[in-house]
Amino acid sequence: MREVDPKSTPRALAFELWSKAPMPMVTLMKTLDVTPLVRLSRKRNYKFNMLLCWCIGVAAAQTEDFYLLPVGDKLIQYDKLAVNTVVATRDGGIATCDLPVSTDLEQFDRDYRHLTGQVSESGESYELGEDYMVIGTSALAGYEIDGAVNIYAGCYNNPFLIWGKYRKKWLRATLPVSFQFHHTQMDGIPAAAFLERLQGEIRHAGRKKR
Repeated sequence: MREVDPKSTPRALAFELWSKAPMPMVTLMKTLDVTPLVRLSRKRNYKFNMLLCWCIGVAAAQTEDFYLLPVGDKLIQYDKLAVNTVVATRDGGIATCDLPVSTDLEQFDRDYRHLTGQVSESGESYELGEDYMVIGTSALAGYEIDGAVNIYAGCYNNPFLIWGKYRKKWLRATLPVSFQFHHTQMDGIPAAAFLERLQGEIRHAGRKKR
C-alpha cells in the first residue's frame, strides 16, 4: 500500500467532492442468480458462503476501482485485496476473518476453512494487515431479506456486501445482495458493472469440473 496524490488518479474529482462529505456512502442492490453456487456447493461439498466470497474477490480483482480507497484525508493505492467474513465463535459470539483473494478456488477454500476455523475456535478476529484493501461481507443466512443499508462510522470506508438466505423457486435459487461503497472510491457505473461481473463469475464457477 502507498499514499498517492488524488490529482494523479482518475478519482481526483471524486476525492475533491466526496472525501469529506458527511455521508459519502452509496448502496446498490441486485438480485443474483446463485443456482450455480448452490449446485456446486452440494456437488463438491463447498460452503455456499465460501463460494460467494470467492466470486466477490475474483470479480473485485478485475475492477480497478477496488484498489484505491480513501483512508482519513489520504487516498491509498493497494496491490492486494482481501474479503472479510463474519464467523460464529464457539462461545456463541461473532468475530471477523480476512481472506486473501485468490483466483484459485481450491487455495481460497483451504484458506477459508483454515482461517475461519481458527477464528471460530479462538474467538479472536483475524486481520491480514494494512497491505490489503478489505471488502467486508455479512451473511444473515438464516433470514430472507430484500436489502440492507449499512452504518457509516466515518472511519471504515471499505466496500461492504450484505445478503441473507437464498430463495428457491422451481429449479433456480436467487439472492438479493446489497453493495455499499464510498463514492470517492467508485461511481455508480463501475459499481453496477462490478455486480454484473460478480454474476458472471457465479455462472463461471458453476461450470467448474471435478
